[in-house]
Amino acid sequence: MATSMTSNIHIREMTMADYDAAMALWQRTEGMGLRPADAPEHIARYLARNPGLSFVAMDGDRLVGTVLCGHDGRRGYLQHLAVERAYRGRGIGKALVERVLNALRDVGIRKCHLFVIKENQAAIAFWRHIGWELRQDIVTMSHFTHGED
Repeated sequence: MATSMTSNIHIREMTMADYDAAMALWQRTEGMGLRPADAPEHIARYLARNPGLSFVAMDGDRLVGTVLCGHDGRRGYLQHLAVERAYRGRGIGKALVERVLNALRDVGIRKCHLFVIKENQAAIAFWRHIGWELRQDIVTMSHFTHGED
């Protein structure tokens, strides 16, 4: 079921058919951290492992927003929220996030985390504006088994 944002903007589940347009948007989005893990084969595996949790915002046939989401059975993890610059300020980002949180609730997940590059103050301001808490009590640590990903 598509959710109407305005007369032309609709949100629907992301598929691999959206990958090229999504990647192009991510590459144009300031502050977006892209890695080898964003290659098509990895995104295909992510979408297959987390059905019904990643979404795109469409203006007709044009992709204007994305969000990826997965979970580990306890917590959701939101990634790659992006909205075309010309479409910002219309509530599309917030609607994508609400769609993700509702989808997580539907599978029994009540808490969601996300990662923002520390220098991306615009993103931090957006997340705080829509009610997300900036955590000061945890540190993210990573391990790369076969090189950086």
